[in-house]
Amino acid sequence: MALDWGILHWIQNNISCPFLDAVVPKLTMLGNAGIIWILAGVLLLCTKKYRRQGALVLMGLLAGLLVGNVALKHLVARSRPCWLDPSVQLLIATPTDYSFPSGHTLSSTIAATILAKTDRRFGYAAISLAVLIALSRLYLYVHFPSDVFAAALLGLLIGELTFRYGGKLLDKISRRQKQ
Repeated sequence: MALDWGILHWIQNNISCPFLDAVVPKLTMLGNAGIIWILAGVLLLCTKKYRRQGALVLMGLLAGLLVGNVALKHLVARSRPCWLDPSVQLLIATPTDYSFPSGHTLSSTIAATILAKTDRRFGYAAISLAVLIALSRLYLYVHFPSDVFAAALLGLLIGELTFRYGGKLLDKISRRQKQ
């Protein structure tokens, strides 16, 4: 926990600046409710060429929602740093749900993992955006680094499992539809 606080305070004391104060809240908004990733999944789903990728992204996001936001957040019930140390002025509205794991990071990592495994062009952009969204949560003082790190690891796992087993499920559905 001391390392978590140390990293957060270092960010506030050494990286915080007016330019980032203006940009980072907008960046983090892309991850609100996983909206950028849901939109990407739906758009991919609407095209014949990328339908499989879209379906996998949406399946992964649903799994992440259930594991991260529905189960783990309430099981762990970890307070956010901004709740415990209100001395830092927040640049966004104070979140009302628990801190662990970071939902923004979880959904971003799931989508980026699936997109990277299915198409490198999408993958590079998705990974870059996922990293920026994850870091934004630290800059904004709404997550501990361990919330973000754990969410990234969980996102990699869910993304990989969705890619493997969700792909098999899609193949099975496709075969049944052809019969």
